[in-house]
Amino acid sequence: MRVNEKYSTLPAEDRSVHIINICAIEDIGYLPSEGTLLNSLSVDPDAECKHGLYLRDGRRKVDYILVYHPKRPSGSRTLARRVQHGDVAPTARGTRQDQPLPGKGDVGTAGGPEPPMDYHEDDKRFRREEYEGNLLEAGLELERDEETKIHGVGFVKIHAPWNVLCREAEFLKLKMPTKKLYHINETRGLLKKINSVLQKITDPIQPKVAGHRPQTTKRLSYPFSREKQHLFDLSDKDSFFDSKTRSTIVYEILKRTTCTKAKYSMGQGEGRKKDSALLSKRRKCSKYGITSLLANGVYSAAYPLHDGDYEGENVEFNDRKLLYQEWASYGVFYKYQPIDLVRKYFGEKIGLYFAWLGVYTQMLIPASVVGIIVFLYGCATVDENIPSMEMCDQRHNITMCPLCDKTCSYWKMSSACATARASHLFDNPATVFFSVFMALWAATFMEHWKRKQMRLNYRWDLTGFEEEEDHPRAEYEARVLEKSLRKESKSKETDKVKLTWRDRFPAYVTNLVSIVFMIAVTFAIVLGVIIYRISTAAALAMNSSPSVRSNIRVTVTATAVIINLVVIILLDEVYGCIARWLTKIEVPKTEKSFEERLIFKAFLLKFVNSYTPIFYVAFFKGRFVGRPGDYVYIFRSFRMEECAPGGCLMELCIQLSIIMLGKQLIQNNLFEIGIPKMKKFIRYLRLRRQSPPDHDEYGKKRQRYEADYTLEPFAGLTPEYMEMIIQFGFVTLFVASFPLAPLFALLNNIIEIRLDAKKFVTELRRPVAVRAKDIGIWYNILRGVGKLAVIINAFVISFTSDFIPRLVYLYMYSQNGTMHGFVNHTLSSFNVSDFQNGTAPNDPLDLGYEVQICRYKDYREPPWSEHKYDISKDFWAVLAARLAFVIVFQNLVMFMSDFVDWVIPDIPKDISQQIHKEKVLMVELFMREEQGKQRLLGTWMEKDRKKEEPCNSHGPKAGLDSPEYPGGAL
Repeated sequence: MRVNEKYSTLPAEDRSVHIINICAIEDIGYLPSEGTLLNSLSVDPDAECKHGLYLRDGRRKVDYILVYHPKRPSGSRTLARRVQHGDVAPTARGTRQDQPLPGKGDVGTAGGPEPPMDYHEDDKRFRREEYEGNLLEAGLELERDEETKIHGVGFVKIHAPWNVLCREAEFLKLKMPTKKLYHINETRGLLKKINSVLQKITDPIQPKVAGHRPQTTKRLSYPFSREKQHLFDLSDKDSFFDSKTRSTIVYEILKRTTCTKAKYSMGQGEGRKKDSALLSKRRKCSKYGITSLLANGVYSAAYPLHDGDYEGENVEFNDRKLLYQEWASYGVFYKYQPIDLVRKYFGEKIGLYFAWLGVYTQMLIPASVVGIIVFLYGCATVDENIPSMEMCDQRHNITMCPLCDKTCSYWKMSSACATARASHLFDNPATVFFSVFMALWAATFMEHWKRKQMRLNYRWDLTGFEEEEDHPRAEYEARVLEKSLRKESKSKETDKVKLTWRDRFPAYVTNLVSIVFMIAVTFAIVLGVIIYRISTAAALAMNSSPSVRSNIRVTVTATAVIINLVVIILLDEVYGCIARWLTKIEVPKTEKSFEERLIFKAFLLKFVNSYTPIFYVAFFKGRFVGRPGDYVYIFRSFRMEECAPGGCLMELCIQLSIIMLGKQLIQNNLFEIGIPKMKKFIRYLRLRRQSPPDHDEYGKKRQRYEADYTLEPFAGLTPEYMEMIIQFGFVTLFVASFPLAPLFALLNNIIEIRLDAKKFVTELRRPVAVRAKDIGIWYNILRGVGKLAVIINAFVISFTSDFIPRLVYLYMYSQNGTMHGFVNHTLSSFNVSDFQNGTAPNDPLDLGYEVQICRYKDYREPPWSEHKYDISKDFWAVLAARLAFVIVFQNLVMFMSDFVDWVIPDIPKDISQQIHKEKVLMVELFMREEQGKQRLLGTWMEKDRKKEEPCNSHGPKAGLDSPEYPGGAL
């Protein structure tokens, strides 16, 4: 019987049901030609012009898409099953209606051999049928489309009707705007004038988006309730729930809906009966939500649709196109972000990320300005810096000890003049001020973000939102199922099974061992780079001319840093994959727990990977060198490298700048642009190879859900946050050595915002909107990095730079109160006759004269002293001053940061007033509603009383106390 014949025999009240559940007809085997379906069900044949955003009737929106790979049923077993259920054998979509179909007694195709039986694919199909049937029972409306030119891909389009949206909105406690409008308290007096002036100044950099400007009125929001629908403006039900909210509601239903029945039959035979019994037992104990079905390959993808195309001449205007024009274009890099529109389209979680990134980028502007001023101060005072002038003065004729054994010769300190002058650009008194400034900047940034977050919570109606516990992950349910089966086989106890720490203990041990091993690998790589630096410096010193030898240190440092950069980028990708694998074997229960554990592991490994080379240069290089005649060796062959006469701060600056800029340029920008485009090109080639020859023509006509399927799946915000947190560490942790770090971070972030925006709008499938009121664990990581930055900068200023030795010399040893003689004070003397055998220079006359005393940077007794080469008193005086500075700096800056935290309230005063005003207005609204009900009830009672008065005037017969009612009661 054809579909139109069956449909014509249905009662009138049932026809609408079958129109809504079109896919229900297809699921039981009716797959007529598309024209028959359109005519018989009175569907608009022009609905295809909606580009896949609506179902076939052209009225109901597609809220979600499920993607699967359809397979032809495996032989007569499937046909027999369908006939037992009273179904008719299906025709393949696109098959001619007059083509002979296999009947009940046929085997495989007509006249052909039986195809191989694929039980696994049939099992997936049975699960899909049951799951989609349960979705229908939940009230969703489905429509299947297998007539696509994407080879081997089928789509299930899901629509949520109005009653389902209302029900789920009430379950999820979604706050929706009511009819009640109220005025927002405006600033008055001087603040109002300042705000008006600022609005006029910033008007050119505001995005051209409706609702972006400050609003004077706001609708009162209240959790949606079907009993109180009269409170909400339901004049346009199609737009009351926007596309983001509709997809969120459908996704919650998809997660909650399960398929638990065991429909799969393995066939005959004892072995297959055992397998069937075991599979049936597993099915009865397990539940398959959408996450489990995706993990098991029953569906290959699930995603909401984009609103439409973002470019083209005849493209209808939509939010995606508006975001592309006003947010995801590099031409609007100077404008503010339309955060409210981002939240409306992608949800609160992604909106908060871009809001945080915008606040962070704005706060980098004052930090960049101060950093530039500090750098310019160093440039302006470099010619007045007495220590660097003394190092460059060839009249001092200071002969330095060799930098390596045998092959290296004595050298003049004046040859390091350029390094000394460059060191002053970053090692001057202004850098101490800048370190204090950046510590307070970090505290101010955190407080500013908390206030901005509260404003967004108020605007986005999240003030009373509390996150509920997520559904268990598919992997967790599978492990619980295995454990329950093991327990059931041993005993008949049916207690609720869950994973304990004993179940996860092997995973915890694996995590600990793996993390320690990977940290050790990072240290080993740093050690390898150190050996490279030492050996390369020795080789260049042996085979180079005197003019080249003066640049050996800079050359070796730059090449070693490039090697470090390449290794860091490669290990970042490896460590990210390993952190995900380590988190998976722990089997966290919920997605939130999984994400937090993954973030912790990935951040720990990437932090160590990115900063270990910098920590080495800042705190270890040149500390354990020894002295001439008694050097410290690695593997008894390589002498530990020393810092330059001007200190290690210049090398730290080179290391930090190359790693920071290299990571931003290569990893954050080129990878983010190149890798998605490469993946998209590979998918295009694969689809072109699998699809018909007219693929290019079809690409212009494809439906919205087909176009979105070719986009990259959304993988979460962890990579985006991670690269910004690592950058925040570069900006704050070692800012004393590189004042220009905030400037380069600012320039990178201006590009990063638009790059991420373009990726979300054009390269990724639309993510499921997730409600969130904060940025989660990332805020705690930021606070931790900010606190750590104070300690590290204190040690950088104290131990890496020469700031403290200069102060000690100026106030304790200088004879005229100036820095004259400081360089000579920091150098110790060594008698070349005290070299160990085989370590003296091979060419002692390389400078043209015989050297008897050479100098090296350290505080030690001279060779003519009674305790020659012992640590001098000056060393202990400088060490005491350094430790005292660390203690004072750390406590002072920590106190100032906490003071800033205390002075600036977390919740802006106007927002707290508005929240209180909303509560009062809501109480008044319900009180007026209750009073109206009381007045209405009183009116009805008054009418009833007036009607009863004429009856009571005729005597007691009409009353309850009349003899007709014995006992005075009915």
